[in-house]
Amino acid sequence: MDTLGLLGDGFAAALTAENIMWVLVGVLVGTIVGILPGLGSITAVALLLPLTFGMTPLSGLIMLCGVYFGSQYGSSTTAILVRTPGDTGSVVTTIDGYEMALRGRAGPALMTAAIGSFLAGTVSIVALTFLSPLFGRLAISFGAAEYFLLMLLALLLVATLTTGSTVKAVIAALFGLWLSTVGTDAASGVTRYTGGNLHLSGGIDFIIVAIALFAITEALKILSQRRGQNERPRPVGRITMSKEDWRRSSWPWARGSVLGIIVGVLPGVGPSLASYASYILEKGVARRDRKAEFGHGAIEGVAGPEAANNAGVGGALVPMFTLGIPGSATTALLLFVFTMHGLQPGPQLFQTNAVLIYGIIASLYIGNVALLVLNLPMVGVFARLLRTPPVLLYTGVAALGVLGTYALGFDQFDLYLLFTFGVVGYLMDRYGFPAATAILAMVLGPLVEQNLSRALNIGGGDPLVFVQRPISLALVVISLFVVVGPLAVKALRWYRIRAWRSRCRARRTRPGAGQGRTVTKPSVPT
Repeated sequence: MDTLGLLGDGFAAALTAENIMWVLVGVLVGTIVGILPGLGSITAVALLLPLTFGMTPLSGLIMLCGVYFGSQYGSSTTAILVRTPGDTGSVVTTIDGYEMALRGRAGPALMTAAIGSFLAGTVSIVALTFLSPLFGRLAISFGAAEYFLLMLLALLLVATLTTGSTVKAVIAALFGLWLSTVGTDAASGVTRYTGGNLHLSGGIDFIIVAIALFAITEALKILSQRRGQNERPRPVGRITMSKEDWRRSSWPWARGSVLGIIVGVLPGVGPSLASYASYILEKGVARRDRKAEFGHGAIEGVAGPEAANNAGVGGALVPMFTLGIPGSATTALLLFVFTMHGLQPGPQLFQTNAVLIYGIIASLYIGNVALLVLNLPMVGVFARLLRTPPVLLYTGVAALGVLGTYALGFDQFDLYLLFTFGVVGYLMDRYGFPAATAILAMVLGPLVEQNLSRALNIGGGDPLVFVQRPISLALVVISLFVVVGPLAVKALRWYRIRAWRSRCRARRTRPGAGQGRTVTKPSVPT
C-alpha cells in the first residue's frame, strides 16, 4: 500500500474519540510543563510513563508524543518573557526573545515563536511521513568521528560568531565543557572534579545549571537594583506582528524548518543543537545593518531557532521509527514504550504494524494544529504577565526555579548548586560572559567526549581517523575555516588600514603638498 493510503488508515485510527482526547491531554500537559522552569519534555514523559502501562500502544504513544511536541512550544514562553528556558532547545531563544520583551515586543516574539513552531512542526511531520527511509540512510552515514567533529564545529561556531567578545565566549564554552566532566567517567569509572563529594559523583544536572544561569541570575539582577528602578512594570506593546515582522520572519521559518529536520535526524543530537545552528545561520545570512541587532532583539533570532527547535522534534523521531535508534533523550523513553509492548522500531515495523506508526504520525498532525489553536489566543495573556512589577514577577520565577530544582531529585544539595551557579551566572552577566555558550558546551560536552573516545578506539589511537572519510574531512576543513577565517579577515583589515595610513603620511610629506592646492585623502578602507 502506498504512503498516502497508509496515512489515511493512520488518520482513521487517530481520529477516534479516545485518541483525540489523548492527543489534547498530551499537548496541554506538554505546554504547561514547558512553561514551568526546571521540567521539560524528558521529565514530563518520564512522569507520565506509568499511565501508559494500562493503555493500548497507540494511545500511550500518541499521548507521549503530544507531550514531546507541546513542551517545545511551551518552553519558549518563559524564555521570552522572563529569560528562563523551559527546555534545552529554547536556551538560544532567550538571547533575542528576552530583549524583544524588554523593548515592549513580547507579543510579536511569542507570535513568531508559535507560528514558526507550527509551520516547522508540520514540515517535519511531512518529512517524517515521506522521507523517513532517506533520512535514515543519512543518519547511518555518520560515525563516531563525524559526530565528534560535528559537535566540535557547533562549539567553534557559537564561540566565534556570538555577540560580544570572542575571548569571553571561548572562556564560557570551556567553563561549560568543564562542568560536563564533573562526575564519574563512563569509560574508566574514575570520578573527576568531585572533591570527594558523593553528591557530585553522578555529575551536575544540566537543568540545575540552566535555571541558575538564567532564572536565578535574572532574579538576582532585578532584585539587586536600587529601590524604584525595578518597580515599574515592563511595557507590553502591540500583541500582533507587523508586516515588517512577517517579512523578516518568513525566511528564518523556512530555513529553520529545513535545518531542524536535518540536524534532528542525527541520533543523539536532538532539537537543542538545531536551534543553535539556526541562530548561527540567521546571523550569518543577515544583512550588514541587521547583524548588530542580534543579541539586542532581532526577530530573526527568535523565528529561526524556534522553527528549528520544533522541526528537530519531528526529525528526532525519524531514526527511532526507521532504525530503532533514539534521536534524543526523550525519544529514548518513547523507544522504551515500544519495547514494553513487545514492538521493535525499525524498517520491519513499517511492514508488520504500519497502522500503529502512521496512527502516531497522524496524531502529530492533529496535535500540531491543536497547539496552534491553544497558543495563539494565549499570546496576549502571556504578554500581559509583564504588567506584573518586576520584583514580584522574578520572585515568583526564583520560587518556581527552586521548586523545579528540588523536584529533580528531592536533594537539598541541588539547591546549594542552584544558588552557587546563580551567583556565578550573575557575575558572568555583569562582565559579559555569554551564559548560552556555556550551556551549549555543557550539553555537548558528554557527546564530544564519548565520540572522541569511541573514534580513537575504532582507529586504534590514530588521529588520522578524523580525515579518512569524506564527511569527516569536510567537517575538519569547515572547522579550520571557522577558526582561521575571522583571523584572516582581521589581518587583511589591519594590513589595509596600515597601507592607508602610509599613503596619507606620504601625501603629507610630499614636496609642494599643501602649497595652494588641496590634497585629497584616500577613503578609509572597511
